[in-house]
Amino acid sequence: MRILLLVSVFNGLSQRVWCALADAGHDVGVQLVTGRQEMVEAVRTGRPELVICPFLNERVPAEIWRHQRTVVIHPGPVGDRGPSPLDWAIAEAAPIWGVTAVEAVEELGAGPVWASRTFPMPPAAPRKASLYNGPVADAAVECVLEVVAKAADPGFQPATASDLTLEVMNARPRPAMKQAERAFDWAEGTEPIVRRIRAADSAPGVRTELAGLPVFAYDAHPGLTRGARPGTLLGRRQGAVLVATGDGSVWLGHLRDDRPGAVKLPATTLLGGRLRGVPNSPLVAGAEPEGPSYRQVRYRRTGPVGWLCFDFYNGAMSAGHCRRLMGALRHAIGQDTRVLVLRGGTDAFSNGIHLTVIEAAADPAGSAWANVKALNEICRELIGCTRQVVICAYAGSARAGGAMLGLGADIVAARDGIVLNPYYDIGLYGSELHTFTLPRRVGQPMAQRLVEAKLPVSAQRARSLGLVDEVGPRHPEAYAEWLGDLAARHADARAARVLQSAKARRLAAERVPLDVYESRELAEMSSDIYADRSGFTAARRAFLAGVRPARPHLTPPSSQGAGDLGRHPAVRPAVPISA
Repeated sequence: MRILLLVSVFNGLSQRVWCALADAGHDVGVQLVTGRQEMVEAVRTGRPELVICPFLNERVPAEIWRHQRTVVIHPGPVGDRGPSPLDWAIAEAAPIWGVTAVEAVEELGAGPVWASRTFPMPPAAPRKASLYNGPVADAAVECVLEVVAKAADPGFQPATASDLTLEVMNARPRPAMKQAERAFDWAEGTEPIVRRIRAADSAPGVRTELAGLPVFAYDAHPGLTRGARPGTLLGRRQGAVLVATGDGSVWLGHLRDDRPGAVKLPATTLLGGRLRGVPNSPLVAGAEPEGPSYRQVRYRRTGPVGWLCFDFYNGAMSAGHCRRLMGALRHAIGQDTRVLVLRGGTDAFSNGIHLTVIEAAADPAGSAWANVKALNEICRELIGCTRQVVICAYAGSARAGGAMLGLGADIVAARDGIVLNPYYDIGLYGSELHTFTLPRRVGQPMAQRLVEAKLPVSAQRARSLGLVDEVGPRHPEAYAEWLGDLAARHADARAARVLQSAKARRLAAERVPLDVYESRELAEMSSDIYADRSGFTAARRAFLAGVRPARPHLTPPSSQGAGDLGRHPAVRPAVPISA
């Protein structure tokens, strides 16, 4: 079927929908919308059989929906309407939530229902971005596939919302959530404060005050400390600050200055000198705190398997994050385990270098250069590790350098439903030893296609290409259990020796040293970072400001099909999607 996606941003959900439809053999185009006329022109030019809007902030013009079946994906259950559905669901601790596919009509969200799904909300308050990219995205993809199947039936007629049973209590039209409704007092309990911040994360954050500075708060985690005056800064760790609440404390990993144009930064970076006298709260190596705490990198071992888990906010890795992970990686490699599993977060495995830290640095170019080199060190360590069988576990989606990060492992194990963007954008050639690892996984012609096409790749498609070796279950707990079984199989002493020996022989047989690949990549990157030959500075600032190009690239459905990556229609996101 010829399908056109109208999207405001080619975000994680839009990419999952695109991948699911393309993998199913449909002819899928994408139009990144900045205004009414572009939508009308995209439909007129592409002549799709169906228009789907997985993430659209604009009203669909009547010229489209009156003549072309157009379905909008709403991240709320039947009966819910309004621009802040997930904010309300998290803030009010809704036990059940859902997704609805509604036909576009004059009144927003009031059209006939094509499909709907409900799901239980996590017991602990999730980050809005985690909810959106997890259960919401899963339900949305199911709805989209149902919509496509129904659209192929000439006799199908969608039901009006009033004819359907409301599966979620209190589902109703609601306005946008305002800061006054998000506000909290530090004298309140830890749980409601964390819930309010997570309901606004990763946007717009919650306005508050710390150390006399008005800020927006993000990345909240319960702390252990109790008994201090609410609002007091009690400690700092790995970029986060610990703030006293009415019944305990909260770690805040990121803050944004309450000024126009300010960017989200690690909390300690933003507060800077205001933290004078606030004690550092380091973690003891190898020790796990009892109860909730703030820790970005964890190592543990279960018999012959070592588990190195990292989880950086939104998958962005600054030079400091990379050095922290590198130290833990060297510790893990030094252990007498037979298997080492490197697992990223469920929200994101990695999205590469940390653009906001780079932008806020006194010397952005120097910061970017240090960041790239620090990330490369991790890649080199993984490629050269022959002491253990290395499994890189992509539990979350990955982009740019983050997608390339684990390709030097012996085994790449992805969670079903994640999306990989194995290419570079935003004015950078890219490094992470990808010119060495990527061709060895998929072959040089396909490596070139992936980098040039700038297209997302589903986990299943990645496995068929050789980019990924194994794909595990979608549910995070099922994936963790599956990953444990995978690691245990490779921990067999004989099997581990065979893999380790084979890797050592392959590395020894390489005619060109790894240093040469890195030197070539860094030579290209130096032109991008220091000479700004491809507009890295402007692209970075536009990305951080959420600025979309005046005329996004139009990619209507074509008759070429989507079975081969090289024949997919090219997609240009509204903002660069590398991080």
